[in-house]
Amino acid sequence: MSLLSRFLKQTEFSSYEDFYRNFQICAPEHFNFAYDVLDVYADEEPERVALVWCDDRHDQDQTITFGDLRQRTNRVANMLQSCGIGRGDAVMLILKSRHEFWPVLMALHKLGAIGIPATHMLKEHDISYRIEKASVKAILAVDSNDLLEQVDRAQQVTGGLLQIKISLGGERPGWLSYQQMYAASSAEFPTPPRSERNANTDILLIYFTSGTAGFPKMVVHDHQYPLAHILTAKYWQNVEEGGLHYTVADCGWAKAVWGKLYGQWLSGAAVFVYDYDKFEAANMLRTLIRYGVTSFCAPPTVYRFLIKEDLSQYDLSCLKYAVVAGEPLNPEVYNRFLEKTGLRLMEAFGQTELVVTTANWPWMTPKPGSMGKPSPGYQVELLDWEGHRVEVGEEGEICLKTSESLPPGIFHGYYRDQERTQSVWYDGYYHTGDVAWQDEEGYLWYVGRSDDVIKSSGYRIGPFEVESVLMQHPAVTECAVTGVPDPVRGQVVKATVVLSRGYQPSDELRQELQGFVKANTAPYKYPRIVDFVAAMPKTISGKIRRVELRESAIADSGTKE
Repeated sequence: MSLLSRFLKQTEFSSYEDFYRNFQICAPEHFNFAYDVLDVYADEEPERVALVWCDDRHDQDQTITFGDLRQRTNRVANMLQSCGIGRGDAVMLILKSRHEFWPVLMALHKLGAIGIPATHMLKEHDISYRIEKASVKAILAVDSNDLLEQVDRAQQVTGGLLQIKISLGGERPGWLSYQQMYAASSAEFPTPPRSERNANTDILLIYFTSGTAGFPKMVVHDHQYPLAHILTAKYWQNVEEGGLHYTVADCGWAKAVWGKLYGQWLSGAAVFVYDYDKFEAANMLRTLIRYGVTSFCAPPTVYRFLIKEDLSQYDLSCLKYAVVAGEPLNPEVYNRFLEKTGLRLMEAFGQTELVVTTANWPWMTPKPGSMGKPSPGYQVELLDWEGHRVEVGEEGEICLKTSESLPPGIFHGYYRDQERTQSVWYDGYYHTGDVAWQDEEGYLWYVGRSDDVIKSSGYRIGPFEVESVLMQHPAVTECAVTGVPDPVRGQVVKATVVLSRGYQPSDELRQELQGFVKANTAPYKYPRIVDFVAAMPKTISGKIRRVELRESAIADSGTKE
């Protein structure tokens, strides 16, 4: 049985209106997820499955129960404590999707230390920046490519801040061995009295998140943050009691704790982890079927490739629910996935600073391309650049009203950067920097980041609407629309396109795509530049790096008309 009833006043709802009005989290004082969730399951249902992990590279898998996970967590807590890591210490985790991520993070929670998950793609200057800004005391890292060497170089730059380096695999001077320390550590760890644990407002996690400009910001979440992900897992992802949920995300990104940990366990589901180096749609489909995944979350990029497969060859009857987030969902992808699987993709919107903020909830009929309606506790208002609410159908910045109450799971601010915090959080509103419009039924429709909106010859053009048209053309597997500086129009629309199998770049196809957009939306929105590429620049979580496309955009990179 899930633990929801211990932390919610009401768990079942009859409608979206009932849900929005009556959902309420009850956080106990000194709440600690590792003691109050992991250990409770381990005490009451030690054989209950917490984690199913498989490694595509070596054809390995593990099924980890809560009883087993507590023992692993306690061993890690003892070994980290023996290294001098304790309450308030910042520890960076660069663990890819290794199963050790879960006991390490749970151990940090028990110790009251601060977890800083990070991607293995970081280089020396990225790591040194994080060490200095967050006063990182320890790093646990996988032996991946030259990652350990990059950490060593960063340590030389940052002086004595980084004191402890622990390697998972491989031996290197100056590094402690995770495996050796783990084997020598006890599986017993004392549970402190509740009054001696962390305060609810203590820092639990710090995520470094990059904007369109400047250095990464440090997003701070406290110990109540995991409870807010009940919204994410139970009511958006619709995870099943006893089910197996899979979110496509590397553990270095915030999406991992959205979909691989907190809300899923609280809601009674196990989490599935597929550890791979290179995404291949066919392999992912076979893996979903092999392990019996019941609910699935992925960015639109993944779905674009899944629908290109012959899904009639795969028995996906195990899959009961599918959701999408990370980027706006093109209606064409929604329609194709529904046609091939019978599942409606339930889209949502959120940020590293928040939990799920708007979503297509189970009681709602989704509108393809819409990010749904606000989460309970989230007072969403669309404001113009003078701070006034816009009318229905008009574009405005997505802002959260915080003057009356704070939404569940909202961040504390940007760590050690009050100026940056105040630049987005003022006059009683948190300004997301994202632009949307709302229809007559209250559904919200994403337009783009404020920096992504293209201003051409006096027109405001949302990249998503142009991308959605292009995705309807059979030649297009993936696309991204950005603005390119133009001396006459200010900006012109550029489309970067990945072609489907059987199509080759040509001037004729470029003109065909331009004409297709003209015929299917307002002609002024058509891409005057079309650039064909083999692959999009992406983050490891699957998001297209539009900032990279903008920075590299030069007017002569395609054909301009």
